[in-house]
Amino acid sequence: MTLHMPRQPRLALRTAHKTDVRAQFGALVWRVRKGKTQILLITSRGRGRWIIPKGWPVDGATPARAAAAEAWEEAGVRGRVHGHPLGLYFYAKRRPGLDDLPCLVMVYPVEAHRLETEFPEAGQRRRKWFSPKKAAARLDPPDLAAMARNFDPRALQ
Repeated sequence: MTLHMPRQPRLALRTAHKTDVRAQFGALVWRVRKGKTQILLITSRGRGRWIIPKGWPVDGATPARAAAAEAWEEAGVRGRVHGHPLGLYFYAKRRPGLDDLPCLVMVYPVEAHRLETEFPEAGQRRRKWFSPKKAAARLDPPDLAAMARNFDPRALQ
């Protein structure tokens, strides 16, 4: 498996300083149905864009466990997280009334064993399975889209 390294896009933020970059952990949730890989996307709470579950570090949890916790809280996913990241991507987190915050997201694959109907953010988001190609077409930034498009569960160890 190859770690996807982004092309370090420039984040043009008016007031950003080197210490302003925040780390987040994301989950690329996947399953195989009828021999085909599917990727689960959820909608953002604000603008309803298709995204992956992601969030802030959790005290006492590894990055992989934090990603799995976000998959549960935001998408109701119960499954197995793989300990090695697929890659990284950058984005600017929008904050109402505040400057955008640059974030670096480390993405971990999470194999979905089951989707619960009741989970912490059930009423705030939609979720839907897509082929890797269709998931990539809905995701931004390009580095995250490339991870989805090129995802192959056979490469996981």
